[in-house]
Amino acid sequence: MTSLDLITIGRSSVDLYGAQVGGRLEDMGSFSKYIGGSPTNIAAGAARLGLKSALITRVGAEHMGRFIREQLLREGVDVRGVKTDPERLTALVLLGIRDQNQFPLIFYRENCADMALCEDDIDPALIVDARCVCATGTHLSHPRTEAAVLKALTLARKNGAQTALDIDYRPNLWGLAGHEAGESRFIESEKVTAKLQSTLHLFDLIVGTEEEFHIAGGSTDTLEALRAVRKVSDAALVCKRGPMGAVVFEADIPDSLEKGQTGEGFPIEVFNVLGAGDGFMAGLLKGWLTGEDWPTALKYANACGAFAVSRHGCTPAYPSWEELQYFFRTGIRDKALRKDAALEQVHWSTNRKGDWSTMRVFAFDHRMQLEAMAEEAGVPADRIGAFKLLCLDAARRVAGDDPGYGLLCDGRLGRDALYAAAGTGLWIGRPAEWPGSRPLTLEPELGLDCGGLGEWPLEHVVKVLCFYHPDDTAELRAEQEATVKRLFEAARRNRLEMLLEVIPSKVGSANDETVGKIIDRFYEIGVYPDWWKLEPMKSETSWANACAAVQRNDPYTRGIVVLGLDAPQAELQESFRLAARFDLVKGFAVGRTIFGEAARNWLAGRISDEQAVEDMAGRYRSLCRIWDEARAKTGEAA
Repeated sequence: MTSLDLITIGRSSVDLYGAQVGGRLEDMGSFSKYIGGSPTNIAAGAARLGLKSALITRVGAEHMGRFIREQLLREGVDVRGVKTDPERLTALVLLGIRDQNQFPLIFYRENCADMALCEDDIDPALIVDARCVCATGTHLSHPRTEAAVLKALTLARKNGAQTALDIDYRPNLWGLAGHEAGESRFIESEKVTAKLQSTLHLFDLIVGTEEEFHIAGGSTDTLEALRAVRKVSDAALVCKRGPMGAVVFEADIPDSLEKGQTGEGFPIEVFNVLGAGDGFMAGLLKGWLTGEDWPTALKYANACGAFAVSRHGCTPAYPSWEELQYFFRTGIRDKALRKDAALEQVHWSTNRKGDWSTMRVFAFDHRMQLEAMAEEAGVPADRIGAFKLLCLDAARRVAGDDPGYGLLCDGRLGRDALYAAAGTGLWIGRPAEWPGSRPLTLEPELGLDCGGLGEWPLEHVVKVLCFYHPDDTAELRAEQEATVKRLFEAARRNRLEMLLEVIPSKVGSANDETVGKIIDRFYEIGVYPDWWKLEPMKSETSWANACAAVQRNDPYTRGIVVLGLDAPQAELQESFRLAARFDLVKGFAVGRTIFGEAARNWLAGRISDEQAVEDMAGRYRSLCRIWDEARAKTGEAA
C-alpha cells in the first residue's frame, strides 16, 4: 500500500514577483517571495487539493533553500526527496505583470541546485511509495538531470505506478534563447523534439499547450504534432488551448481538436498567466488519480487554472479543495476572481498554515502596565525590554519543542524579544493598538494607512484590542469600526493573520448577548479575524452565544482564546473549565497572572534573572496544565 499519491520531479526556485502591476520589470520597486518552479508548484497545488504529494529536487544550503523546504512542509508536501546541495545556490526567478498579455521574467539558473539533480538522488524506496511520478520537461534538457528523471520513471513503471509529463517547454531553459527571453514559450528545435520523443513512450499522461505539443511533435500544425506524439506514445494526451479550455485524446487523433473530450470552462479576467499551467496540472492530477472521468478532471483543471490567472503569484493562487467546491457551488460572481470578497475569504482561511488547535499563549505585550511598574520601582523604562527577554525565556522553557505554545509581545518595548522569538516555532502575536486608547488608536509605527505592517514578519499575527460596546454612541462605534476595518484590510494586504480582542465589560455592563452582538457587528462590516480573544465570561450561555456568532459568520475561523484580566489562578481555573466546554475555544492568552509578581520583584532588584524566569515558567506551566486538564475532562464527558 503506497502512502503517496504523487511525486513530482524537477525545478524548484524562489519566485520574486513584482508587487506593482502595469509597469516594466525595470521599474518594479518591491517584490513578493513565493516558492516556484513547475514541479514545486504542482506538488503544492496537488497537496492543497488533498493529494499526498512529494517533490524530488535540489535546493541550496542557504536561506532560500531553507525557505523552499519550510514552505513545502507548510503546504503538506513530503520533502524526503528534496536534497540540499552545499555547492550550488537555489534558483531564483524574477517576474512581473506588465499587462494582460506580457509577463516578463528572468531566470537565475546558472549552475543552480536543482540542475545538479542526479541518479543518486533518486531513492527507490521513495518511488515505490507513490502511485504516480510526474516529470516536467526542463529536466530532460541536461544528461545528468535526464538520467535522474529516467531512473525515477523506470522504477515507477516497474512498480506499477502511473507516470505523467508536463511538457513545460521553456526555450530559455534549453539554451535556445537569451536571458532576456525568459517569457518566450516557443522556438522550433529538432534537437529538443528528438529528445522529448525519445522519452514520450514512458508516460501514461502527457500534458501541454498547443505550442508545447508543437515542440514534442515537431510540427506547428497542432493535429499533425499530436499525431506524431501518438506514434511514439499510448498516453492520454491533454492539449491546453488557453481560453478555449483543454481537450483529451485517449486513442487516435481525430480530424478536429473539437472532437476531443472536454470539461466545463470558466471564462474569467486574465490577470497573470504565470503558473496557470501548473495549477491546471494539479487539478488534472487530482481528478486523474482519484478515478474521475475526463470531463470532471478537466473541470478541476480548468477551475484551478482560472484561479491562477486571476491572482498574484503561482502557488499562493491555487485553491484548497474546500475552496474549489465552494466555487463550483457559487459560480463566477466577478470575472476578476480576486475581487470576489467572499471567495477570497474562503481562499485565505482554507489555505492558512500551521496547526493551532491548542493555544497556550504567554501574553507579555503589556506596555503601560510595565511602564507603571518600572516607575514604581524607580528604574528607567528601557529595563522593560530586558525583562521581556526573560519572559521569552520562560515561554521557551515551558514549550520546549512541543506544539501549541505562543506569546504576545510588542515591538516597541519588546523589540529584542520579538527578534529572538523568530523561527522558534512559537505562535507570535503582536499588538497594533496604542495601549488603553478609546476611541481606538494604533501604534504610530503603523502609519495612518497601516503601511507599517509591511515591515512585519509574515509569522507575526496582528493583535488589536478594542474597548467596544454595543451601547456606545453611534459616533464612537463608527470611529472604532473604521480603525479596525482599516487595520484588517492592511493585514490582509500584507499576508498577516489578525486577532481581534474585545472587552466590553471594561466600558459598560455586559449580559449573555453582549459579546455575540459585537462579533456579529464586526463580521457585518467585513472584518473576518483569524482569531478572537475574549474575556472570561461567567455563563455558559454567554460562551454559547459568542461561539454561535463566530461559527455562523465564519465556519473556517482559527478559533477563540481566553484572556486573563490579571485574575488570580483559582479564578482563571474556573473560567478555563467553562470555556473548555466549547470546541471553538482553543486555549488562553494570559499575561499579568504569569509575569506580574516577577516583574515587580525583578524591576526592584529583589530577584535575579534566573529566579524571575523560574517564577514565570512555573506559573505558565501551571496554567497550561489547568487548561489541558479542563480540555481533557470536556473530551471525557463528550
